[in-house]
Amino acid sequence: MNFPLILNLAIALAVCAFLYRLQATHASFTKRVFTGLGLGVLLGAAFQLVYGATSPVLTDTSAWLDVVGSGYVKLLQMIVMPLIMVSIIQAILKLRNAKSLGKISSITIGTLLATTFVAACIGILMAKLFGLTAVGLTSSAAEIARGHYMDAKLVSAQQISLPNTILSFIPSNPFLDMTGARSTSTIAVVLFSIFIGVSATGIAGKKPEVFTSFNHFIHVAHVIVMRMVTLVLRLTPFGVFALMTQVVASSSVDSILNLISFVAASYSALALMFGVHLLLVAAVGLSPARFVRKVFPVLAFAFTSRTSAGAIPMSVQTQTSRLGTPEGIANFAASFGSTIGQNGCAGIYPAMLAVMIAPTVGIDPFTVHFLLPLLGIITIGSVGVAGVGGGATFAALIVLSAMNLPVALAGLLISIEPLIDMGRTALNVSGSITAGTVTSRVLGETDMAVFNSDAVINLDGDQLVA
Repeated sequence: MNFPLILNLAIALAVCAFLYRLQATHASFTKRVFTGLGLGVLLGAAFQLVYGATSPVLTDTSAWLDVVGSGYVKLLQMIVMPLIMVSIIQAILKLRNAKSLGKISSITIGTLLATTFVAACIGILMAKLFGLTAVGLTSSAAEIARGHYMDAKLVSAQQISLPNTILSFIPSNPFLDMTGARSTSTIAVVLFSIFIGVSATGIAGKKPEVFTSFNHFIHVAHVIVMRMVTLVLRLTPFGVFALMTQVVASSSVDSILNLISFVAASYSALALMFGVHLLLVAAVGLSPARFVRKVFPVLAFAFTSRTSAGAIPMSVQTQTSRLGTPEGIANFAASFGSTIGQNGCAGIYPAMLAVMIAPTVGIDPFTVHFLLPLLGIITIGSVGVAGVGGGATFAALIVLSAMNLPVALAGLLISIEPLIDMGRTALNVSGSITAGTVTSRVLGETDMAVFNSDAVINLDGDQLVA
């Protein structure tokens, strides 16, 4: 190690020590996350100013920071499948009612798809207002390489159809899906868990002693898994700090300035869609301002980590302990929301790309003949989009290929992809939480005492909420 690298790591360790001190003094979870986010921005900007975005020293520093940032994300991904399984099984054992399960699923999925449709409309509107077009854009070597990559992936995207996607939800090997091997593994595990829960309730009357033993086993497993969630979520401020430092330090200011119109249009669309989420929250009789305060930590994590699937544990914890949503509904919303109806990656992004690229092949994107098929394809194609890095690219491939548009041109945005993806992921998670909140409220299941509470709630001695 050279001296600059040692100095950089010493500064990062000092920040981590400060964040640990905040935790030891029982600072609220929201305050710690916000502090980690802010310090990450400042340190990342300082690193880039001193060394430059492509400096070898900065590359080495980023590699060490990645141990904290990506390590935290991997820990979250580690507990996703166990959390989904035990939470959904336990929720079904408590429900003992297939009709309630059907209502939860239909309202949640319906909300996710409806908001994706609205998101696509907003994306189109912003593309129009900002005059976005791919005509005349130049390509660097990296953008050309990205275009070739997207062309290579086009074949697999064209093979995707709604029947095949629905079929992929059915777990032929649930143990394989527990490893997250497929893009639809999360939903497959959800369905497998539902199958176990329904099967268990079926023996409740015939073999009550067996049902009681199984119910106790699931309860014990649930307690243990939730303790794992608590332990991992303690690390959120550190993970957010490391991830944000990496992003800011490696961002190319020139590339952002060259495509500033797309960045501005994207974040305008994301802000408007977040406003739609707040309108839905208000429409079911809840306070939008209180909702924002309570979901901020999980949105901050999603923003820095760029993984909807990795945010599932924190999303469930936020919905249950801060918004008063029952655990079963929270798990359904978080799980389905990570792969279905992602407002940012599968709604706004492909809509804006299609409108940008259409003029390059002589198509007017603002005609009814173009817009209606586009909106339909985006809404249907949003089913099964992976909630990890690359999900937006796959959604774009599906939409652009279905609309017979050149997919390689989407590679022109590679230089600002991380910056845009941060906002898209935060909106995805906001959409899933909104779906859970709306579903819970519509079914009359929301614990309003929890939602309206401003008190700090300790979970096993850990202050995870503000």
